[in-house]
Amino acid sequence: MGLILDTSALIEWERAQASGKQVDLSPDEIILIPSIVWAEALIGVRLASTVQQAAQRRARLEALRSVTQIEPFTPQLAEYYADIYSELNTAGTSIPQNDIAVAATARAMRFGVLVGARDERHFRQVRDLHVELLRLKKT
Repeated sequence: MGLILDTSALIEWERAQASGKQVDLSPDEIILIPSIVWAEALIGVRLASTVQQAAQRRARLEALRSVTQIEPFTPQLAEYYADIYSELNTAGTSIPQNDIAVAATARAMRFGVLVGARDERHFRQVRDLHVELLRLKKT
C-alpha cells in the first residue's frame, strides 16, 4: 500500500530536514502528494519571512517532488470527496475541506494517509481510511 502525504506530515518532514533529522519510512514506500497539499506547501514558500527561507523551503519541496509525484484532483476524486463529506455530515462531524480532498485521494487510490500529529484526529474520523503518523528515525 502506498501513502498519500498530508500537509501536516509535509510540514513535519520539512522541519525534520531543516534540523538534520530523517523520517522513518521504507525506501520502497510509494508516496504521492495531492495537488491541494502541493498548493498549501507553496503558500508556505510564498509566506516565508525572508527570501532565503523561501528558497530553502522551495528547495526542500522540489527535492521531495523529485522522488514522488503530484496527484491531480480529478472528477473521479470529486466523487470520493462527495462520499466522504456526506458520510461525515451524516455522522454529525466535519473536518477541514482540504483534509477531505486528501482523504478522497487516498480512498480512490486505495492508499493510506501519512499525517503529522496535529491532523491525525481529523483523518481518524474518516471511515475505512488507513492513517499513518509520520515518525522520525531514532538517532
